[in-house]
Amino acid sequence: MEISRRDLIRNAIAAGGLAAAATALPGVLRSSSASAAPGNTLQQTYTVGTPGAGGYRPVIAVAGEAHSVRSGLGVAAAPGRARQGLLAFVQLSDVHIVDAQSPLRLEWTDRLDDPSPLPATGLFSSSYRPGEMLTGQVADSMVRAINQIATGPVTGKPLALAIQTGDNSDNSQLNEVRWNIGILNGGTVRVDSGNLNKWEGVADSTVATYDAAYWHPHGNPAGKPVDRPRAEYGFPVVPGLLDAARRPFTAEGLDIPWYSVFGNHDGLVQGNFPTSTLQLNLLALGALKIISPPLGLNPGQLFDDLMSDPGALLTNLLGGALNTVVRAVQPDLNRRLLTRKQVVEQHFTMGGAPFGHGFTDTNRQKGTAYYSFDKGDFRFVVMDTVNPNGYADGSLDKTQFAWLTALLDASGDKIVMVFSHHTSDTMGNPLVVTGGNLEPRVTGGAVLDALLARPNVVAWINGHTHRNKITPRPRPSGGGLWEITTASHIDWPQQARIIEVADNGDGTLSIFTTMVDHSGPASAGAGTANAQQLAGLARELSANDWHAHLDGSGAPEDRNVELLVDHPLS
Repeated sequence: MEISRRDLIRNAIAAGGLAAAATALPGVLRSSSASAAPGNTLQQTYTVGTPGAGGYRPVIAVAGEAHSVRSGLGVAAAPGRARQGLLAFVQLSDVHIVDAQSPLRLEWTDRLDDPSPLPATGLFSSSYRPGEMLTGQVADSMVRAINQIATGPVTGKPLALAIQTGDNSDNSQLNEVRWNIGILNGGTVRVDSGNLNKWEGVADSTVATYDAAYWHPHGNPAGKPVDRPRAEYGFPVVPGLLDAARRPFTAEGLDIPWYSVFGNHDGLVQGNFPTSTLQLNLLALGALKIISPPLGLNPGQLFDDLMSDPGALLTNLLGGALNTVVRAVQPDLNRRLLTRKQVVEQHFTMGGAPFGHGFTDTNRQKGTAYYSFDKGDFRFVVMDTVNPNGYADGSLDKTQFAWLTALLDASGDKIVMVFSHHTSDTMGNPLVVTGGNLEPRVTGGAVLDALLARPNVVAWINGHTHRNKITPRPRPSGGGLWEITTASHIDWPQQARIIEVADNGDGTLSIFTTMVDHSGPASAGAGTANAQQLAGLARELSANDWHAHLDGSGAPEDRNVELLVDHPLS
């Protein structure tokens, strides 16, 4: 099965530049009907339309993007080579299944980073999103898109697996972890907690706890002002949305095996606080939810507490509960916080393929979350970059780093791809002790140097930043690896990424990446009748989030691309 770059480009031009991967070449490329499957951004993708009142923008379908060639590692892009498809798989990242009614959701901290006279901490601008009650429906709609695509759009190889690169849950709660696994496995899922007869979060229109800083999809109650998202940003009223979000739905489940990677939101409360803090678990299981910021809160002190003593932070928050709006909620034991070992165990308890979703017996016994597995000539190496001592950025403990380097040294007969939640640039977290772990940390620069020292490592695939980004990482002696970072499901543009590898037959490999849009419709106008329609609304809400940094589209060279790299086994 061979593919020629000359033919690839010729056919892309003939198709108007929209189907660089749809060329009918011998045995490698898919048929045009298959390559046009919904969700494949080579043919169609989404952008925002003309703003309406308040600047609110609809989501519209537009022509897709062809693959562009990147040769940032010094590998020549000579035309006319015969190529063999080797592997195709899909990466999902930062799905963030949210229990939006949990007392441990500290939505009000979000406004500490809104424009104001107070100094911003820079840590809380993603503590609240207007569409966070729809994360389960978005995940299911992405699964449906992947199942429909089924094969790599360039090589025609069946998608061999999916790998979820962390922040699969949002708050390391049992219910969130189980919802995520259930959606990927398939079956009936209900993303609801506490009182199953009504909504108990910040988004409803209960008069006593109404806070105009949040979006209230059912509108403002009598005597209360229109909320800020509607008044300033043109957000719509969507009657019945909160009940629709809580309805059970039938998750389709992936048709392929899927593997799990541990992220900071899977191992830390709100992605920052050690789960070992007893007070945080008590708050998660409690009957009170703070709705508005405590009066007189000092953002600088909040930051200091976060970095030094999360327990003191919680004491300050709960102490301020007497000076703010608090609502009663129904306690729910399924909101309990999980340790890393318990999160790993859930992947075995809930079944699915493969058994444990990559995690091993060693992980179960030791409470670790790093492992490896092989697919033919490829070795997948999964790191756990979460620092259990707290803070959003990551690092490795020295024991894991020693495991990593020994494994890489034993992988000389494999093409190695490394997976983690954090990027190399967001692995600068040196914290020890604060979460009970005393082991020294190894940061991103040292990890990247270790990967570059092994020429059979061709890619490092990760997430965390919620932004599409592809970075060449050259070796001093020539060649290098590609760092492939993929956007989230919770922020715009809510995409996944197909990754394919082809042997060019001349001592080089081509890594093709193709973005995937979930199967939700373009606009909220489709309604709220089912999970896919709700996912379409969620995408529109993410496009209008007033935090500008939550646009994770990246540049064209970070999306549908061909990445050239030396073939380590040639």
